[in-house]
Amino acid sequence: MKREFIFLGPPACGKGTQTSKLAQHFGFPHIDTGSLLRAEIKNETENGKIAKSFIDKGQLVPVELVGGIIKNRLSQDDCKNGYILDGYPRSVEQAQMLEKINSEIDNGQSTSFRAIYFELNPDILISRIVNRRSCPNCGEIYNLKSKPPKIEGKCDKCATELTQRKDDNEETAKARFETYFNETAPLIDYYKNKGNLKTINAQGTIDEVWERLLEVVR
Repeated sequence: MKREFIFLGPPACGKGTQTSKLAQHFGFPHIDTGSLLRAEIKNETENGKIAKSFIDKGQLVPVELVGGIIKNRLSQDDCKNGYILDGYPRSVEQAQMLEKINSEIDNGQSTSFRAIYFELNPDILISRIVNRRSCPNCGEIYNLKSKPPKIEGKCDKCATELTQRKDDNEETAKARFETYFNETAPLIDYYKNKGNLKTINAQGTIDEVWERLLEVVR
């Protein structure tokens, strides 16, 4: 049976870390839609050029275009047994588009679809964002409190100087949460009503959250 997973949760809830672990666990591709879109732009594909034209104007990339990029990725051979999709869908409209994409790709194949929601107190989320640091070279993510680098300010993997995103501050974090809950949170009810939603408590260590995640994906 093909297994399809999407992950829901506000910024800094830890889903990126856990999706990577789960991808290794199952041997499925972890598809980060933000990285996927940036790669299309960097490689100057036709979709990438169109997406860039909207981004350069400060406009949102059209739903149909994002859907086309997602469909192309999910159609590749490494997704034939399953995938883990992170960062998409972000709205009920996109969720409906994903259902259409899956239906066309799966073509009657037996599948299991689950939406995993990472639930966490907003105050903890803000603390995570303010203390978040990342490696501009390899993309590794750190947290000064819960996952500090072994050498202060240096990436454990490649020794590159860690950076902090300009928008990783309390004021911006609160605004991002408000946007998330207004725009994306309706997906929780959408998938709950379809019987596809599994919720986990995302507070605790990476290992503790991992064990909870394994319980809901078995």
